[in-house]
Amino acid sequence: MTNKLRKRFIAGATCPKCKSIDSIMLYFENNVEKLQCVKCDYKDVQSATDVSAQVVTSADVIGVFKP
Repeated sequence: MTNKLRKRFIAGATCPKCKSIDSIMLYFENNVEKLQCVKCDYKDVQSATDVSAQVVTSADVIGVFKP
């Protein structure tokens, strides 16, 4: 059985390293949210506790979609 990662691009997101627009993809690996730039290979990792803390403080967010 192959474990295929589902990667999604974030519309309008800007890479903090190379400043390229629409080059950031988001994916989950081992229940950890990861971001990666396809232009410069910038990577960032956010744990589930970091995501929960951000959702609680943000008034704009209605909920978090977990496929």
